[in-house]
Amino acid sequence: MSEIATLAGGCFWCLEAAFLQLKGVESVVSGYMGGQVERPSYDQVCSGRSGHAEVVQIAFDPAVIGYDALLEVFFAIHDPTTPNRQGNDVGSQYRSAIYWHTPEQKAAAEAMLARLTAEGAYATPIVTEIAEATTFWPAEDYHQDYFANHPNQGYCQFVIAPKLAKFRLKYANRLNN
Repeated sequence: MSEIATLAGGCFWCLEAAFLQLKGVESVVSGYMGGQVERPSYDQVCSGRSGHAEVVQIAFDPAVIGYDALLEVFFAIHDPTTPNRQGNDVGSQYRSAIYWHTPEQKAAAEAMLARLTAEGAYATPIVTEIAEATTFWPAEDYHQDYFANHPNQGYCQFVIAPKLAKFRLKYANRLNN
């Protein structure tokens, strides 16, 4: 039986492209969460006024990949120390957040954050927020499978592709064939 994870770590195109490659991930949908506007549009989210973060909602098979493994990948593929920013993407919609769906997910997220902090995994404090999942609003169709559909687009070439190359090296044993 599938479980759901919802994560925000900057541009949803980057997260989607990575998580889709993991064994045990059944689907990844780009969307919005954490704001106060119903059915927000990309323009509303990008304005920063809707309060939403760009997120990916991941359906996964916990018998193949656990929630902790998803969190490990999440922390490896974005910078959890920059508030409201990932690289050149700036604004509250690019915040780092874990939206939990069950008390077990909340506990796992808190434990991961505590472990990374205790290990000194980052030179500056982790600012990832941990919040209860609210309504998930799927992004417009053109955002889905963005990297796969637009590999030659500038952002894909210069931001996503290098990030994916590092991801593939680090997690080669967890990738789909």
